[in-house]
This record gives sequence, structure tokens and C-alpha cells, in this order.
Amino acid sequence: MRPMRRRTDGESPVARQILLLQVGVVLVLVVTAVALAAWDSRRDLHTAARDQATAVARSVADSPFVREEVRSPDPTAALQPFAEEVRIDTATDFVVIMDPDRIRWTHPDTSQIGRRFVGGIGDALGGQVFTEEYAGTLGPSVRAVVPVVDDGDVVALVAVGITVDRIDERLREDLPGIALAALVTLLAGLLGAWLIARRLRRQTHGMGEREITRMYEYYRAVLGAVREGLLLVDSELRVQLVNDEAVRLLALPTPVEGRSLTELGLPPGLVAAVERRSAAADQTYVMGQQVLVFSTSPAYWRQAEVGAVVTVRDRTELQAVTGELDLVRGLTESLRAQSHEAANRLHTIVSLVEMGRPEQAVEFATSELHVAQGFADELVAAVEEPVLAALLLGKTAQAAERGIALDLEGELPADLPVDSRDLVTIVGNLVDNAFDAVAGTRSARPQRVRVVLHGDHDHLRIEVDDSGPGIPAQDRDHVLDRGWSSKADEGRGLGLAIVTQVVSGHGGTLEVTDSDLGGARFVLDVAVDGRVHS
Repeated sequence: MRPMRRRTDGESPVARQILLLQVGVVLVLVVTAVALAAWDSRRDLHTAARDQATAVARSVADSPFVREEVRSPDPTAALQPFAEEVRIDTATDFVVIMDPDRIRWTHPDTSQIGRRFVGGIGDALGGQVFTEEYAGTLGPSVRAVVPVVDDGDVVALVAVGITVDRIDERLREDLPGIALAALVTLLAGLLGAWLIARRLRRQTHGMGEREITRMYEYYRAVLGAVREGLLLVDSELRVQLVNDEAVRLLALPTPVEGRSLTELGLPPGLVAAVERRSAAADQTYVMGQQVLVFSTSPAYWRQAEVGAVVTVRDRTELQAVTGELDLVRGLTESLRAQSHEAANRLHTIVSLVEMGRPEQAVEFATSELHVAQGFADELVAAVEEPVLAALLLGKTAQAAERGIALDLEGELPADLPVDSRDLVTIVGNLVDNAFDAVAGTRSARPQRVRVVLHGDHDHLRIEVDDSGPGIPAQDRDHVLDRGWSSKADEGRGLGLAIVTQVVSGHGGTLEVTDSDLGGARFVLDVAVDGRVHS
């Protein structure tokens, strides 16, 4: 199988398109993840700053030193150094202690001492903690206001704040870690996208989506149009593609794609040929009521074996016509043999007349005519079916020419459960099979074939014995099997499979046993009521 030529229409391969899409998706995901991580980190930092400010404010408000100094005449003198020391130690931006009227006693900027606190205090005068983000004298900050309670009275307020600039500075310290994680994620995503694209490019053979679509549509159209069955199997004998004609001819289950070739009931010889990766052309098998011709061939893509192609053709009607033609050819050969023998006898009679012995010539002619007519009358009397009688008469002449003794026993009436066409097919193939068997022997025993006929209007029994080599016991289960190939090693042809097909169509049986002549015996039984007669 040669690789398809790529179309040069500017179409980008599917693998490249998938790679670009994956890279875009990875970039969007990484950027989104970084943004979410930064936003989440900033939110956490604001929460941490609020908690820190609240904790520091509570500690200052609960300090006995603060409760004592807020009642002194000059609170700023003692509280300002204390507040600055706390601010430095806790890494906050301001620690403001004020009276209940919001007048500052402390502030990092000493010029703001004595001025009114800027920002809300919420319900701090009611003893509650209040937090907010507000732009005060030092800029936007996250702050907490906690009351200083002494003997149940709010005697002062403590406000602790951390500016947004300090929070953003902490965020900037976390950004390198976030960026490193994003970079690792991006590289892993790009590597995964590249590996996926590489595998996809190998599987799609570098084709674009329109080319794949065209290939699929064209292939399906071709598979549906051809009058042959087609199966494509992979290297593990799994069916990957099958057309409607193959489904019809082989009566395959649906769906069949993905199933193993060994599960489809195909002839073992065909499955073995596919498994061996060997090419086989025009192998004939009988499946059910059909005669099918199979061909197998390994499939390659760029010098690599990818499976096998199996084609199947229906030869049922052709085989029937061929069988009839073989019958006519056999009758013709019989007539030719009879004509040759008659010419010899006529030449003998003429020679006797020329020698002046007319009485001997008449006696010889009368004797030969009596013998020939007597055999013909005897055969016609025993076999009332005229077509079968003509066949057996021709087979007798054919056997005589080949040096085979053909014995005919029994009788058949005209009214039989099998029509004349099928009867000729059965008897003709069984007798030809016996002729082929004895003709191939090299033993000293005589070459003999015996045909025994019994029957009436509801039953038919035919026995064909030969003096050939016989059929080994281990092969008897296969010689009549469905799918036994034509011209097998044992010398038996497709005729036996056709006989099996005809007999099965009439609900009869065909058995193979040993013959007392030394070869094989084929016993056929057909009954109208389905019972096997003995």
C-alpha cells in the first residue's frame, strides 16, 4: 500500500493545528492561574494584615501601662515612645492612641498629634473591634480600632494600621515563587502538547482535516460501490474496516469493527493465512449455502506491515453452472469413449465382411448389440429417473475407459424426495470423488467403485464405496466441514463440500466411514419427515 500524496492546498496538518490549540489553551490556563494566584495571595495578605493589626491593637489596648497613662495629665509624653516602639517591633505603619473624642495622643508623624483621627471607628466606643481599609494621612491602609476599657468604661481608642504599599511589597516578594511555579507548569504543558502533537502527527500521517475527511468519504464510497466483500484487519487480527457486501456474504454480526477475526466463524484456513501474513489468492470455501472465494494479502504503509486485506467474492451461481458444465463434459467424454469403442467394433465387423466371413460379422454385431442394449435396459429398469440413469450410463463408460470397475446395485423409482438436478449433483460428485480416489492408488488390488441405490417417495439412501487409500480417521471430521478448501492435500475437491451443501438443504446427512473395498464409504440419507432410515 503506497502512502497517499499530500495535497498542497495550504492546509495545515491536523497535528500542527492541535499543537497550536493546545499551546494557546496552556498559555491561557497559565496566565489565568497566575492571575488567580496573585489575586488570592493579595487577598490573603490583606486578611493577614487585618488580623495582624487587630492583634497588635488588642495587645496595646489591654496593656495596664496604657490604661494608666491615658488618665495622666499629659498622655502623649509617655505613650508616644511606647507606641513607636510597638510599631517598630510589630512591623506596622502606625499605632495611634486617641481619646474617646478621636483626638490623637500618638502618631508616627508628630505633627499629627493633637489632631482628629481620620477614618471611621465604627462601634469601638461601644466596646467593639472595628476594621476597615481607608486612605488616611499615610495613604490607603488596612486598620483596626480597638477600645481601651477601664472599669467597664471606654477611656481611649487604639488604632493600628498597615499601609497597602507594605502589603503590595509583601505580594511582590511572593511573585517570584508564583512565577517559577507558572513557568514549570507552562513548560510541562508545552512539552505535553508537543508529545501529543508528535504522536498525532504519526497517527494521521501529517494530513490535514479536509484531507482526512475527503479520504474517509472517498473510501466509504468506494467500499460501498465495489461488488466484492472487503475486510481490513490490523496486526492483532482485529477488524478495523468492513464494507456492506462483506457483512452480507459472511453474515457478520453488527458491529464487527474491533472484533477479532477468530470470533467471526470464518474458515480456519483463511484465518491461518491472515495470521501467517502470507498472500493467498482465490481460495474457495463453502459457507452455509454459499460458495465463496477468498483472497488475502498483507497490508503495508511506508514499508511497515500494518495488517492484512481480505477480499471475498460470491461464486455460488458460478459454481452451480460449473458443476452442470462438468456434468455435460463428463457425458461428452462418455459419449466420446462409447463412440471410440463403437468405431473399433464397427471396424472389426467391416474387416470380417471383407475377409468373407459375414456370418461371424453378424454374430459379433448381434452379440455386442445384445450386451450393450441389455446393460442399458437393466440400468434404465433399475433407475427410473432418466437423468440419473443417463448419468450412470455415462459414468459406466467413463469408468471402463479409465480401467475402473463400476458396480451398480439397488434401484430407484422416479418419485424421489430430491429433484433430478440435485440428484445428479450428489451422485455425480460422489462418483467422481471415488474415481479420483482409486485412480491415485498404486496398490495391487483392483480399482473398484460401488454405488448402492435405495429409495422411495419419502426416502433416499445412496452409498458410494471405493478401493482407494481411504480417509484417515483424524481427517474425517474435516473432510465435510464448512470451509474445507478445494484441492486439499487429500486429493478431495470442492465437490464434497457442494454435496454437503445440497444434502443439508434437504435436511439429510452425509457420513464417512471405512469401506469393505479398502477405501472410503460415503453414506447419504435424506428423508421427507426428517428421520434417518437405516
